[in-house]
Amino acid sequence: MELKKLMVDSKSVWMDFPGLDGFSVEVVNLSRKELTGLRKRCTTNKFDRKTRQLTENLDEEKFVSEFSNASIKNWKGLSLEHLETLMLISTEGQDPSSEVEYTADNAEALVANSSEFDTWLNEVVFDLDNFRSRAESRSPKKARKDVSES
Repeated sequence: MELKKLMVDSKSVWMDFPGLDGFSVEVVNLSRKELTGLRKRCTTNKFDRKTRQLTENLDEEKFVSEFSNASIKNWKGLSLEHLETLMLISTEGQDPSSEVEYTADNAEALVANSSEFDTWLNEVVFDLDNFRSRAESRSPKKARKDVSES
């Protein structure tokens, strides 16, 4: 039996976001190889004349874009009311129960502007236990307190 034949490059599962009932995200496990490739695509090397050495510079905006595209496939149940707990938004004149549709741009904006969501996403996509079996109802430790908790 060869290990290379058993390996899977990626696998996606639906995960419930803790504390926000009905908000689920389809996330993809990122292998070490994929993460390294993603980081290389977002890094540039420049020659520093003062030190006479190459320096690596990570383009953080490009990394957020590439990371969110690679790790988030879809979501459901993200209402404006939920979004308001994750980042600062204006809901004036909007129905708080209306849902924010999944788009690559919306996913990128959520990852870039919500440290709580970004932290949760990083915990989920790099935890192999989430991808070993059907983990649809499982979630890692709570990212935040529920409203009813004190």
